[in-house]
Amino acid sequence: MHKTRLLVLLCGYLPVASLCLCHAQTVMLDLPRQSQHAVVMQRIGVTDITVNYHRPLATGRQIWGKLVPYGQVWRAGANENTTVTFTDPVTIEGQPLDKGTYGLHMIPGESQWTVIFSKVSTAWGSFSYKQNEDALRVTVKPQASEFHDALTYDFDDVKPESTVVTMRWDKVEVPFKVDVKANEIVEASIHRQIRGLNQYYWEGWDDAAGYFLANKTNLEEALKDEDQSIRTEERFDNVMNKSRILEAMGRNDDATATRNKALGMASAQQLYFYGRQLQGEKKQEEAFALYRANAKKFPDYWTSHVGMARVYSSQGDYDKAVKEMQTALTSVPDDANKSNLENYVKRLQSKDDINR
Repeated sequence: MHKTRLLVLLCGYLPVASLCLCHAQTVMLDLPRQSQHAVVMQRIGVTDITVNYHRPLATGRQIWGKLVPYGQVWRAGANENTTVTFTDPVTIEGQPLDKGTYGLHMIPGESQWTVIFSKVSTAWGSFSYKQNEDALRVTVKPQASEFHDALTYDFDDVKPESTVVTMRWDKVEVPFKVDVKANEIVEASIHRQIRGLNQYYWEGWDDAAGYFLANKTNLEEALKDEDQSIRTEERFDNVMNKSRILEAMGRNDDATATRNKALGMASAQQLYFYGRQLQGEKKQEEAFALYRANAKKFPDYWTSHVGMARVYSSQGDYDKAVKEMQTALTSVPDDANKSNLENYVKRLQSKDDINR
């Protein structure tokens, strides 16, 4: 009886324009719905943006101005509230909005739309919506779109500190831009994380320093964190990263001394992959000098032979290059690398420079 009364109440209360078919469907059981559930998420920096919604179908109906009237608050989906969740504070179209989960509503118009973020996110559609519960309203312009039978939300124009959330249905799309102060949020997150178990491992401090270096946001803190990583456990990795930080700070003499220290600690494999990094940075002669030094220090290790094959290949001496690569094949430890080296042998035998 309760289910039947509730169904009748909903069918009688909800406007036809806002309710997809309500025949033989209650809200008591988990059953298939005409408008199916969907969730989309995008991470910007370390901030997750999640849209949770139901997808009504156009199915040949006139949507805008009829099924969804202009000038009236609309649930921006179907069934329960469409919601959007931000795990950190953001700005929407330049207006600040705190982290949290919001009911997403819209007021359609022919030339402009109002996008509403309600503090109430657990209602059924927009039928109990109250403007005094708004956290934010912004005005945006609708745009023409390719036809979408099912309503959809997308994340467009994704950048390191922003994205555009776009609702598309029928032949209309409604975008709103979300900006995130990614560097500030990540820095605060690093400070929180490093106070936990991460503080006892060299990798945590090294990761923190690497982030600051890569983003050029706080080189002084990068150096401080890398020094802490080295104090925790001195490794080739963190000493080499310290040299990069010093170089970025313009302390070239200190950077060179620190890099030389790191190279003195390196294994044959670490030296080879550092040489490959130098090649990626177009520092070919430095890389070839490193491969030669590696071969003298670790004459029997397979990556030393690969490095020398690269040296000979660069000189056009393919016979010696093939010999070095075949020697490497006799001691390569795994099938994946073996397959790569076999391909290199074929290229060298065809007089194809493997450094290109």
